[in-house]
Amino acid sequence: MRHIILGTAGHIDHGKSSLVKALTGIDPDRLKEERERGITIDLGFADLVYPDGLTVGIVDVPGHERLIKNMLAGAGGIDLVMLVIAADEGIMPQSKEHLQICNLLKIKSGLIAITKADLVESDWLELVAEDTKEFVKGTFLEGAEIVPVSSKSMFNIELLKEKIRDVALKVEPKPVKGLFRLPIDRVFTLKGFGTVVTGTAILGSISVDNDIEILPSNIKSKVRGLHSHGKAINTAYAGQRVAINLQGVDKDSIQRGDVVVIPGKLVPTSKIDAKIELLSDAPILKTRGLVHFHLGTSETTARVILFGQNELKPGESCYGQFRLSSPVVAMSGDRYIIRRFSPLETMGGGEVLDPLSFRRSFREGVDDLKIFETGSLADKISVKIKRAGTFGIKTSTIEGWIKEEIPSIREAIKYLKEKNIILQFEDILIHRTIFDSFKNNTIQQLSEFHKANPLKSGMSKEELRIKLNIEPRLFGNLISTLNEIAIEKELVRLNNFKVALSDKDESLQSKIIQLLEKNEFQPPLKDEISQALKIDSRRLQDILKLMTNEGKLVRISDTIYISSKAYEKIVEKLKKFFSKKSEMTVAEFRDVLNTTRKYALPFLEYLDSHNVTLRVGDIRKLLSR
Repeated sequence: MRHIILGTAGHIDHGKSSLVKALTGIDPDRLKEERERGITIDLGFADLVYPDGLTVGIVDVPGHERLIKNMLAGAGGIDLVMLVIAADEGIMPQSKEHLQICNLLKIKSGLIAITKADLVESDWLELVAEDTKEFVKGTFLEGAEIVPVSSKSMFNIELLKEKIRDVALKVEPKPVKGLFRLPIDRVFTLKGFGTVVTGTAILGSISVDNDIEILPSNIKSKVRGLHSHGKAINTAYAGQRVAINLQGVDKDSIQRGDVVVIPGKLVPTSKIDAKIELLSDAPILKTRGLVHFHLGTSETTARVILFGQNELKPGESCYGQFRLSSPVVAMSGDRYIIRRFSPLETMGGGEVLDPLSFRRSFREGVDDLKIFETGSLADKISVKIKRAGTFGIKTSTIEGWIKEEIPSIREAIKYLKEKNIILQFEDILIHRTIFDSFKNNTIQQLSEFHKANPLKSGMSKEELRIKLNIEPRLFGNLISTLNEIAIEKELVRLNNFKVALSDKDESLQSKIIQLLEKNEFQPPLKDEISQALKIDSRRLQDILKLMTNEGKLVRISDTIYISSKAYEKIVEKLKKFFSKKSEMTVAEFRDVLNTTRKYALPFLEYLDSHNVTLRVGDIRKLLSR
């Protein structure tokens, strides 16, 4: 089965809704006010089902100039367009604006219906057809079928159905293996069911009982039920008009413009890099100007930043950034429309290139955007990963970034990994050039650290991570791959680094050992050593740490150090004492060493922590013999 979406386009009162009813038997004017006034105010929907399984969902859009935003809400998911022109009036202003919008959205195919054929003579009908051919020159409808019809007499209605079928069968199907995405165009409640949202599925598929997320409202829910074209279904696919019955969601918490997506994949955005194209009759667009921004079923205002220029003239195009007043859900490859802030009129549109952008400067280069516009899928992904820098980017984020099928994205990532263009650390992707830069920066930081701190055996990992500005988990993965560095617990150093002592430092070490051994079991505290030898406390700390690592000293506490020779004596004295007794009090230990309680307690705590002695209440027992 194939599902295609056809959208009507044309001026107000040119018979779009009547034609849809004649084709399908369904009146798309669903609102009471629409039926009373005889015009379409909001989106209407109907379906045309063919015997061979082809289903054409029809989105009937309003033609009134003041309701163009409603028309845009339905245009985003359209595969083909039926331009409707009334025979008795011919081409009118909204005929032109609707066609321009469809052209900007890059809708590729369609056909033309000349309605109310029963109200004019045949020669007049021919003139309208000729005018129409001239009108659509240079657009996607150039050369399209032109079918005169009458919804009243049903003249050529069956012929129009066949022509719609012919065009629909040539339409390229929407990707069903992408991430499911359904921009919401209606929200209502049904008694006994609860909240229902409708829209055109533009990507992927969804099934009953699947978890879903509604963005940018950040509402999590589950699919209670699915309907398409009036029938209950288990799975909905891209290209279908779909009604989703949501579980546990209040109607008032959702609005048109929200998007139903798979959880954890897409991220709402307020900054979008894009290709901007202005219509030939549009006003000049100045950088930092305000516009109405339409994407899918959403509408918001945006400030435009043009890259490399101050203004964009009619008929021209350039790269730029939209800074949105409220977030939207977008993917690279989406089409959008911009309308003048005031008075309201369609100015142009274009393609979303990077929906997850940063605040780019006015004169920043656009080489990356050129690749996002024209490059291969692998090239686009490579550039996006590179732009993520040392923070990297998750595979799932890439899948929600670009409007492509998931197998194609994963194949492109696999290719980039095989070519050594990108690297993967758990679920994070890093570009090779970024990794190489990280490696060089790490080596440089450590080189500078070793130069400034020749007595320190390494730099703390956390200090290095902060200097390099990398997320903790990723940092650990990255540095573990560098052969040029050594990691020792919480310290990092270059492999070829060794602590190099100057003659002065060697002399200081000797003086420290002499001072400690002279006082043996009542050694001077760290601050006292600093004063006695006139050494800066930070420099002394580095020397003491180095001597401890080299086994020349034993660090009892942060303030007490003893020589290794003195420590060996303590152990020998303990062994001698415990050869005669099985238990020792603090007082006995103090007397054995001929020291004071000030030192005896720290010594014993050190021995306990190193499993030499075992504290039991107020006494000690020997563990190590």
